[in-house]
Amino acid sequence: MSSNTSPVILGKNDFRLLKQFASNFSDSPAAIEMSLAYELNRAIVVEDDQLPADSIRLNSQVKVLELTTNREMEFSIVMPNLADISQQRISVLTPMGAALIGLCKGETVEWKMPAGIRKLKILDVRSA
Repeated sequence: MSSNTSPVILGKNDFRLLKQFASNFSDSPAAIEMSLAYELNRAIVVEDDQLPADSIRLNSQVKVLELTTNREMEFSIVMPNLADISQQRISVLTPMGAALIGLCKGETVEWKMPAGIRKLKILDVRSA
């Protein structure tokens, strides 16, 4: 679960699609708490044409800076069936994908991973 307090802004189409996936998750509290479901529950849903140009949505190209290692990464956030790390496509259902969806360029997000806290700053967002 991310500790970002910035609003998550999603377009109606992405929200509907992601909500459907979230409803198929396990009912275990840990799975729900650490999943996309948490981000969806706090989302502000807007018309697709009202999304900020620099908001992260499905298929966005995202460039981030990992603040603990000062390492830059670039990838797309996609639905699980399109995920392929060798192609720099990460699933929206991964902890990182779920933490980033709906945020905007310039924001910072952190979340707990098994190996510790990860903290990313969003450097750039390009919509597909």
